Amino acid sequence: MLLWVPLLTLVVNAAGQSQAMPSQPIVLHAARLLDVRTGRTVKPGEILVQGERILEVGMSVKHPAGAEVIDLGDRTLLPGLIDAHIHLFLHPGAEDLQTVGESVPQRTITATLAARDDLMAGFTAERDMGTEGAGSADTAAHLRVHPAVIRHAVPFVAETDSLNSSILALDAAAGSQEFDLFVKEVVREMTVKAGQKCTAIRKALVPAKVAGDVISALQTALGKIIVGNPRDAGVRMGPLVSQEQRSQVLARVAELRAEADLVAGDLERFEVQGADRRRGAFVPPLLLLSRDPPAARAIHEVEAFGPVATVMPYRDTADAIALARRGQGSLAASVFCADDALAGRIVLGLAPYHGRILALDRDCARESTGHGSPLPPLVHGGPGRAGGGEELGGLRGVFHYLQRTAVQASPTRLTGLTKTWTTGAKTIAKPEHPFRHAFEELTIGESLLTEPRTITLEDIEHFANFTGDTFYAHMDEEAAKANPFFPGRVAHGYLLLSFAAGLFVDPAPGPVLANYGLENLRFVKPVVPGDAIRVRLTVKQKTPRQAEHGEVRWDVRITNQTDEVVATYDLLTLNARSSA
Repeated sequence: MLLWVPLLTLVVNAAGQSQAMPSQPIVLHAARLLDVRTGRTVKPGEILVQGERILEVGMSVKHPAGAEVIDLGDRTLLPGLIDAHIHLFLHPGAEDLQTVGESVPQRTITATLAARDDLMAGFTAERDMGTEGAGSADTAAHLRVHPAVIRHAVPFVAETDSLNSSILALDAAAGSQEFDLFVKEVVREMTVKAGQKCTAIRKALVPAKVAGDVISALQTALGKIIVGNPRDAGVRMGPLVSQEQRSQVLARVAELRAEADLVAGDLERFEVQGADRRRGAFVPPLLLLSRDPPAARAIHEVEAFGPVATVMPYRDTADAIALARRGQGSLAASVFCADDALAGRIVLGLAPYHGRILALDRDCARESTGHGSPLPPLVHGGPGRAGGGEELGGLRGVFHYLQRTAVQASPTRLTGLTKTWTTGAKTIAKPEHPFRHAFEELTIGESLLTEPRTITLEDIEHFANFTGDTFYAHMDEEAAKANPFFPGRVAHGYLLLSFAAGLFVDPAPGPVLANYGLENLRFVKPVVPGDAIRVRLTVKQKTPRQAEHGEVRWDVRITNQTDEVVATYDLLTLNARSSA
C-alpha cells in the first residue's frame, strides 16, 4: 500500500544543523476546526502541537501530561493549509498599474506583509508563483543550489520560463471560425499585461498555406491596440514593469531577429497615449515571422518576456508537433482545430512536453477562459524548461509537499495504521447489530455476517416483471446459455443489491440516518437459481462531517454457498453521534 504523510520541515541554523524541537506540547482549542481533508468545518476543534509539528488534529485530541491548553474561544482553527499558487507581490486591483506605479521596495514590503497575514490566517506554506517584476528573477536558481536543499535532498520545484505554443491546425482555412479564434487569442496573449505572463503565447504555429492570411489578420488586429497609460479610456496595453525589463526584452528581440523578420510593430515609431514614451517602459506589440523554423535556434530557446510572438509556418501536423516540442518543456499550449481526430493527434503529440493543453473550437469557445488562464481544478506547471512543477489541480497541487512511502505489513496492521479496514484484516464481532451503534461507538473492522438466502427462479421473474428489467439473461434460458459469461438464466445484479440490503439492514429507528450512496460496485460472479447468498458488512472507514453526524464507509461483500465473492461495493451511510 501507499501512505501519504507530510514532509518534515528542516530547520537549519547557520552551522547547517537541525534545531532541537521543544518538548512541551500545546493543545489549541477553539469552537470550530476546518478539516482540510474533507473541506468541512467540525465543532469543536483541537490541534496538538509539539515544537514545529502538528501531531494530531480533530474534534478532540490527546492531552499529554504537562501540555499547555490554549482556549481560543469562538474562533476557527485552520491547520496545515498550503496555498499552492499565489502572487505575494500583487494585491487586489489593477495589476498593470501596480507593476508600473509601485516601486520595487514598496512592493517588497507589501509582499512581506501579505505573507505575514497569510501565516496568521493558517497558511503554513505558500508557493509564490512570481515576483511580477520585483527584481527576483534569480531567486529560484539561488534556492535550488542552497546548501541545505542539497544536503538534505529537500524537494524543490520552481516555475521557470516557458516558450508556449499555439497551433492553428491544418483544417482551419482563412475566414473559418477556428482561424478567427486563433488570431484573437494570439493578440490577447501578446497584449494582456503587455505579454508579461508565464503562459503567454510565444510561438504561433500556422500552416504554411495560410501563413500570409494569418500575418495579415494579426497586423490588422495589432494595429488597433492603443498603447499608453492604463488609466486612460481606450488604452489596451500598458508599459513593461521597468526600464530594465524593457532593455531585456529589446535585447531578446534582437536575438530573435537574427532568425526572423519583424512584420508588425515599429520600435522607433509608435504612439503612446497619456504618457511620456521616452520616460515610460513602453514597447509596442512586436510580431515576428520565422524565416526557417526547423533550422532556427533562438526562436526555440529565447523568451522575450513582453508583447512579443513569432509566427512559424509548418508543413504538416508532424512538423507542427516537432516545432512545439522544441520549447524543451512548456507550461501551456493551445490547439485551434475543428476536426476531433486531428485535434486528438496534436494533443497526444504535445502532451509529453506540456503541463496543460487547451483544445479550442467553435463549439467551446464561448465558455473557454483562454490559452493563458489556468483554472484551480487543472494542473498548472510544466516539464523540463518550465520547471517540472505542479500547482493547482486539486489535491495534486499538494502532493509535491508530501512524502510517498510504501508500507509493508499485515492487513490488520495496515488497518490500524491507516484507520481504513483492509481486505484480509481481522474483523470484530459484537453482540449488537452495528446499525445500533452511534458514530463514535463504531470500531474500524466491526463486522456482521448475515444468514444465507436462496435465490429462486420466482424471485428473478418477479423482480424482472416488477422493475421492467426483462433483459434476456434473466428471462430466456437458451439465449442466456449462448452468452459466454452466463451458464443460463441469472439473477439481476440489482436484485442481489436489494436482497443484500434486506439481509444486513436493521429496520428499527437508530443512529443510521441515511444511506446516501454506493461506490466501487463490481459484479464478480453470476448467481443462478438455487444459489444461496449471504453478506459480510464491515466498518471500513469513519469520517467526521458535522457536530450531529459523521460518514461511515462500509465494505460490503456478497458471497455464495461456496464462499465465492459474487459482488462487492462500498456503502456510505450518515450516522448520528451519541451526543446528538
